[in-house]
Amino acid sequence: MRTVRGCGAAIALLVGAGTSLAAQRVDVVVGRGVGSTPITGRAFVIFTRDNSREPRLQAGSYAGGVPFFGVDVSELEAGQPAVIDAATLGFPTKSLRDIPAGSYFVQGLMVVYTKVTPKHGKTIWVPWDQWEGRQWNRTPGNLVSDVQSVTWDPNGSHLTMTLTKVLPPVETLADTRWVKRIKIQSPLLSAWWGKPVYLGATVLLPKGWEDNPTTRYPAIYIQGHFGEGAPFGFNPDGKPETAEARSARTVRSAREPGYEFAQSWSSPAFPKMVAITFQHPTPYYDDSYAVNSANTGPYQDALIQELIPYLEEKFRLIPKSYARLLTGGSTGGWEALALQIQQPKFFGGTWSLYPDGVDFSRNQMIDNYADTNAFMPNAGPNQWLMHDRFLSRAEDGQPQTTVRQMAQLERVLGSRVRGGQQLEAYDATYGPVGDDGYPKPLFDRVTGTIDKSVAAYWRDNGYDLNHYLKQNWSRIGKDLNGKITVWVGDMDNYFLNLGVYKMEETFKALKGQATFQYGRPMKPHGWQPVTNAEMVRQMARHVAKRASVEGR
Repeated sequence: MRTVRGCGAAIALLVGAGTSLAAQRVDVVVGRGVGSTPITGRAFVIFTRDNSREPRLQAGSYAGGVPFFGVDVSELEAGQPAVIDAATLGFPTKSLRDIPAGSYFVQGLMVVYTKVTPKHGKTIWVPWDQWEGRQWNRTPGNLVSDVQSVTWDPNGSHLTMTLTKVLPPVETLADTRWVKRIKIQSPLLSAWWGKPVYLGATVLLPKGWEDNPTTRYPAIYIQGHFGEGAPFGFNPDGKPETAEARSARTVRSAREPGYEFAQSWSSPAFPKMVAITFQHPTPYYDDSYAVNSANTGPYQDALIQELIPYLEEKFRLIPKSYARLLTGGSTGGWEALALQIQQPKFFGGTWSLYPDGVDFSRNQMIDNYADTNAFMPNAGPNQWLMHDRFLSRAEDGQPQTTVRQMAQLERVLGSRVRGGQQLEAYDATYGPVGDDGYPKPLFDRVTGTIDKSVAAYWRDNGYDLNHYLKQNWSRIGKDLNGKITVWVGDMDNYFLNLGVYKMEETFKALKGQATFQYGRPMKPHGWQPVTNAEMVRQMARHVAKRASVEGR
């Protein structure tokens, strides 16, 4: 689960002179000599009253954000307008008509698509990741305009946004003696997509790694969203946490700041392990969910057959099951569970934190199997008042975003499951290929109607992890016992605790050995009962125990 989209560091703005507008329309035009034309992609315009950072960096979040509007373009030539008018859908404001009169900073943007023919044989146009983690408003090669200061009249305004700049390549972080980064081309994924595809990893080394060239180490594979920051937030150059900050943090979670973790990791007596995060973005989301997928390709195979063996050789890791541990939160929590459950002999244990839906009868608040509509619960025969279903809540129960609102955001970000947001990530990862070559969605983004054939596909292809456990327990149970720990707050902001309850019931019914712990009272998304350092200590004890059983 990605909780924030469209946010970024403050940067200087290039604001044009005040412009007076006239007819309810915005033309987004590619400047001559800018990028390669013709362009197939999606054009956007973004409005904001805040000039502290570019408008494009303020839009696209389901937790909030400024008004923006998007429209597909096909083979658009330089000078030819992509027209955004009153009929163009926006988020959170639905129409240009709904933008209140006043002064705004406005920016145009073009997401440029790439033509590919994946192994499924259908040619499609997708936003190809450029190692930025599928961020529509940051992708290198996308086109942007200068920011204009405008006076907007919703009853009659006409603005032209000329795209004059190409977003530059991403600057990679520098390695240190503690943190190393690698990036390799994947033969499996490159063959599947028909063009080069890369996998990456960020590696945190233990104290003394360089001084002990014959020593091999256990590995902790930390699953989660795209990013090249140090595992566990390791930051030896930070500052100690203030008493006030610690008090506020520990109400929500025991997870410590990166500086505090670095003090533990670099201490002489701390367990000597190697911590690793993966980078595996797809055209549809900032990571692949570490599974094989009909729409994104054999990512799980590539991670296990290509990336992990490379890491084991390069960083002297112990190439045995007991020494391969998993953890991660939210999206990463689901991945850490999926890899352990689907590959029980390969991995030696998982600490899954607040995982995305692990039982699709509790897909957040949607029951994929019993519900007919994603936007609202099933209605009784005498029910006239319909209630929207919520996607998120505050930990005190206060409602936040609805599924309908999220669907609106996804429609604005892109057609055909190309917006890169959370629910469409599930469609692209778990779902079948549609007749047009794009992922077939679980539910209609306009009506909310659930496609039961897609729900069945998700389940029958192993993505409903609780169902997978039940169906395969006789084969995998003995290799999973004692390897699974799950932590989640009882007021998880995305209702992810509901699926975890169902999985715990399954383990009890199967007499399986697993640990489930719930944060109470009112613990939110992100809760964990111990610090990261203490979790690593638990892992080290687990490795020592399993090594004595499996043999070193």
